[in-house]
Amino acid sequence: MRSGALAATAATFAVAAVVGSSPALATPTPTPRPSAPAAASPSPSPSLPAVTRVLDPARSVGGPGLAKMDTVLVDAPAGVPAPPAVADVAWLVADADTGEVLAARNPHAPLLPASTLKALTAIHLLPRLDRAAVLTATAAEADADGTRVGMVTGQTYTAAQLFEALVMSSANDAAYGLSALNGGIPATVTELNALADELGAHDTVVVDPSGLDAPGQQSSAYDLALIGRAAIANPDYVRLATTKTSTFPGRWVRGGLTRPTYAIGNHNRLLWNYPGTLGVKNGFTKAARRTFIGAARRDGRTYLVTEMYGTGSRWRPAASLLDWAFAHGDKVTPIGRLVERGEVPVPPAPPTGRDAGSDGTGDDDAGSDARLGDTAAAPTSSSDPRTPSPLPWVGGAVPVAVLLLHSLRRRRTRRQD
Repeated sequence: MRSGALAATAATFAVAAVVGSSPALATPTPTPRPSAPAAASPSPSPSLPAVTRVLDPARSVGGPGLAKMDTVLVDAPAGVPAPPAVADVAWLVADADTGEVLAARNPHAPLLPASTLKALTAIHLLPRLDRAAVLTATAAEADADGTRVGMVTGQTYTAAQLFEALVMSSANDAAYGLSALNGGIPATVTELNALADELGAHDTVVVDPSGLDAPGQQSSAYDLALIGRAAIANPDYVRLATTKTSTFPGRWVRGGLTRPTYAIGNHNRLLWNYPGTLGVKNGFTKAARRTFIGAARRDGRTYLVTEMYGTGSRWRPAASLLDWAFAHGDKVTPIGRLVERGEVPVPPAPPTGRDAGSDGTGDDDAGSDARLGDTAAAPTSSSDPRTPSPLPWVGGAVPVAVLLLHSLRRRRTRRQD
């Protein structure tokens, strides 16, 4: 799966070693899209781009009710208020226990995930790595772009320390260090894409295990919900995601008897402000804006929220959606569901003939729709490439050229993540 993404990975990390160079974009293999583009509805906020992408309801993972774009999706009876307005391009609210999707907006729109992708990295590596395993940091980890916990070249760190830094402090150097313990970044990326397939997260293409913007990398609010649900089912992950403070080792001082440490804190502000929070992961880059996976448990019920391209507060939008879910989640009719792990392990087959494109070639407006199929459709071969979407559906405030330029400069421009 996803051979195009793996090619992009190799190019990204090979070229990054050359000073002043930019990672090369892999040439995407066109994938079919529906033939008739729909007119975009007005964006609910002038600061948000409109979504003009079309998804065939019959090929929407999680149910046809999740296919509609650029509108709030909810089936609430009279007397039940609509979900609160939040300044996100895409969001989703689900019952984490049953998998029922209660409300959403643009759940399958492919967007940059930022550090929410670290949740996928963590749940994959937690059962694979011995917590006592030791890494001697190299410049490849210590000089990571974006948010770092402060690894120092030549110093040693345990996997347990790196997991805390990854989940709590969103440390990109820790993501690369854990990947090194797992056999390297390319191997880890391959495994993460395989895990995404196993979860049914077919909107997701992993290129960088830290979640930093990379050419072709993407996910969706729906896929982040699948990842978040898997994360809160992992007790080791929940322990990390709900730890507010810890310590991280500093540099050995010559002649010192003990290694100094310093405090690190959890970057998930929902954890500090919303009782019952289970985590799971926050994210931010300039191109992705604010991304988030959050979950909370109260009175025997657990709800999950995801947000992508958020322009509002770091935690209040998620809190307002969770408040709505706890107050009204048992009254609304589900609009879809989160598929179970292993239920949709390969992308459903794309349409054929004239259904694949307006000219019958299947090459029109190539994007990621072929990966968003009906769970009952005949699957494609597991060796078929997973092609990253060029985001043709984004209009208004975020031109595609800006996103690509930002991705190409990712190794030369420091930004928070």
